Amino acid sequence: MMKKSLAALVLMLGVSSLAHAAVVMPKGDAMAGQGTAAICAGCHGMDGNSATGQFPKIAGQNAKYIYKQLQDFKAGRRVNPLMLGVATGLSDQDMANVATYMSEQKIAGGAAKPELAAAGERLFRGGNKNTGLAPCAGCHGPAGRGNTYAAFPRIGGQHADYIKAQLIAFRAAGRDDITDVKRTNDASKPGEQGPMQMIAAKLSDHDIEALASYIQGLR
Repeated sequence: MMKKSLAALVLMLGVSSLAHAAVVMPKGDAMAGQGTAAICAGCHGMDGNSATGQFPKIAGQNAKYIYKQLQDFKAGRRVNPLMLGVATGLSDQDMANVATYMSEQKIAGGAAKPELAAAGERLFRGGNKNTGLAPCAGCHGPAGRGNTYAAFPRIGGQHADYIKAQLIAFRAAGRDDITDVKRTNDASKPGEQGPMQMIAAKLSDHDIEALASYIQGLR
């Protein structure tokens, strides 16, 4: 039974990797991206380190991931009225330039709550065999630095509030909850469930709190 579960996990991650690896981004120009990044500064900070968890830190983020999110915002695959307005005015080259610039910035670290760190680490590194939860480290790496080739995002050091909000949105989509706050843009095809929706569907509220806090403190 365990072998079958592991095989299913490997298959799921493999298919997901191929889907993300299909992101084709033009070669970015960091210097040009620095100028364009002025439109990001109000929410994300000029160097990509946002002041609050309402907005994600994008400093040091995988360039392909940033590029894909901008593409998804522009196309409506990821819903956010503010980001739609920003992305609509950007060309593919603009997006690549900004993504490259932000990927070269240094992310400011955070800290985990001591009372949640142990539980968060167990889930992040080992998952939960009782619920079939895959470990976050499998895609995002042991330090949460993501995967450049597969365009999996860097999450280590991200604001806990932002991580929490995204996990709740992915979970709502994975469970088909009755709510307007759903995130579905990790799926390879419309109507299908992506890996984050399937994973987040297995998380409890406490799991999400613990993971978000632990991830914030990752270096």
